[in-house]
Amino acid sequence: MRNLLLSVAAVLMAGATVAAPAQSAQLPKGAAHNIVLVHGALVDQTSWKPVADILTKKGYNVTLVENPLTSLAADVDATKQALAKQSGKTVLVGHSWGGVVITQAGDDPNVSALVYVSAFAPDVGESLAILAKSGPATEGAVAIHPDEKGNLYIDPKVFPSAVAADLPPEIAESLANHQLPLNHTAFEAPVDEAAWHDKPTFYVISTKDKVIAPEVQKIFANRMKAQTTEVAGSHASLVVHAKEVAAVIEKAALEK
Repeated sequence: MRNLLLSVAAVLMAGATVAAPAQSAQLPKGAAHNIVLVHGALVDQTSWKPVADILTKKGYNVTLVENPLTSLAADVDATKQALAKQSGKTVLVGHSWGGVVITQAGDDPNVSALVYVSAFAPDVGESLAILAKSGPATEGAVAIHPDEKGNLYIDPKVFPSAVAADLPPEIAESLANHQLPLNHTAFEAPVDEAAWHDKPTFYVISTKDKVIAPEVQKIFANRMKAQTTEVAGSHASLVVHAKEVAAVIEKAALEK
């Protein structure tokens, strides 16, 4: 999975205008210098590689959290360990399932802002299982099934169109066949903190998402009173629309 996603990032970034040669960058005065990126289920931290490359070139200190995906507590712990290594203001970002994680972990005093990218955004007492019932059933959500060990996957036949319709077909099919499972206990665990109540919050809505319906994403964003940005992308918009996503994260870094 790691090598596959790195190759995806390399292909997508190769022709992008954002992939300019690195230069000495000076961040705006008062900006948060640290960005911590939390990945979703089914993929690993390299799904953030295109965004991370953009932000690193601009001078930000970027950390990719490696979620074990074994439980909510385990993923929150991995994120808090990453936050503990930051010095100063930090923007905490989550994609998909990662939104649940940052909601719980984002009460860290160094976290200056939260960014949700096509992400679940629970309130206290809500679990991913509860949120998954919000709004219309999507193609991706209907295709989630447990294996004999209780680990959750999306049907590989459905994955390409439901999750990554705007990636090259061969890439989407390879991702479908190399999914990292999310344990069912993570799916069922409620959060007991909701950091967005106390932190400036931003939300990137993916208008072609077939995993989390765009109208549900808007409900999450409105409930959090988040500053919203829309991109015409699938659930994989963090890869395909990396430039736009990075721009939202930079905006969050400047939040006072």
